[in-house]
Amino acid sequence: MFQTVRPTKIFQDVVAQIEEAILSGKIAAGESLPAERELKALFGVSRPTLREALRVLEEKGLIEIRLGTGGGPVVSRPDPGRVTETLARLIRLQKVSLAHLAEFREGIEAQVAARAARRRRPADIERLRGLLAQARTALEAGPARREEFLEADRRIHLAIADATGNPIYQSVLASVHENIHRYYDRFLSMAEPELRENYEDLEALVAAVAGGDAEKARRIAAGHVTRFNARMQRRAAAEGRPVRDLPHRRSPAGRLPLRARRIEDSRT
Repeated sequence: MFQTVRPTKIFQDVVAQIEEAILSGKIAAGESLPAERELKALFGVSRPTLREALRVLEEKGLIEIRLGTGGGPVVSRPDPGRVTETLARLIRLQKVSLAHLAEFREGIEAQVAARAARRRRPADIERLRGLLAQARTALEAGPARREEFLEADRRIHLAIADATGNPIYQSVLASVHENIHRYYDRFLSMAEPELRENYEDLEALVAAVAGGDAEKARRIAAGHVTRFNARMQRRAAAEGRPVRDLPHRRSPAGRLPLRARRIEDSRT
């Protein structure tokens, strides 16, 4: 299964061979790799080189190093959460432009909303309506409960992802919505009018998902992202912040004529 490696790129070859063996299923999740002495002989490498390769594999989430009697490198079980660690880091550090983030969200959240509308179960509908009620209570209480409203907003988006039954959607949306508040804090006031507009979008989105209207859910999700991104970009431009963004695009045609959108039009 393993071969002596070329000396020009030693530890990378060790990593590549073990990674291929894991991904091809030759070594199953939960199965231990051969002992260190055996691996050294199989690859023809030194202990430091082997340990560097194992460190890289551990960082990739492919193995875990267990300590104690009977320990050593063991193949990790798949963890969807690891897929989104890099995305979460980019968002936390604000290394993604507003428009790139919006473009990503328009596509993925519209698709998630549509799939949730097709696949939602009674328990999903009940959960979404309960979270929507929490958001409304926080909204009506005023600015003092702004953070409570934003938490309900986050949980609604995650509940919609959960309704798809797809763990990749769930992980990606969790990564986005658990870190995107940094952009909100920087580029949105989240004063009462913005919170109310956000709530009205959530209300319409939950209704579309609950009603099984996939196309309506898709339009609402995409339109919400587009409009709030446009607002953030205007604030960034007004403050003279560098905006390395894509050309602004209008919200998709056919969005619902919510009262909050008429308010926004009157402002501009």
